[in-house]
Amino acid sequence: MSETYQHIIGLSFLALVFLITRYGVGLRMKKAAQLIVGGLEDRQAYDVYTAVSLNYAKPTWKKFGLRDFRPKALESLVKAGVVVQSGPDRFYLSPDFSTGEEMAAGGPA
Repeated sequence: MSETYQHIIGLSFLALVFLITRYGVGLRMKKAAQLIVGGLEDRQAYDVYTAVSLNYAKPTWKKFGLRDFRPKALESLVKAGVVVQSGPDRFYLSPDFSTGEEMAAGGPA
């Protein structure tokens, strides 16, 4: 096998591994977002008065164990308007998304 084919196969394998890992991270972020929304619904955090404190919203200085995707997923949900931040670590579901129909369908219409 020539050196050119070896380079093409190696680069193709590298690209495939990259795409698979990105897909896996996306799935874990989606699962973390669903858990956050489900947790807020279970705790009935639908307005400022019922906002709840989330432990994983606080920055941590120790990073042992597996990667926790909840802080990044929470940040994405706040930017998308699904979750509203009412204090340094208090959050509640946006009134537009509190029914959960949009999350089940994959986002707002």
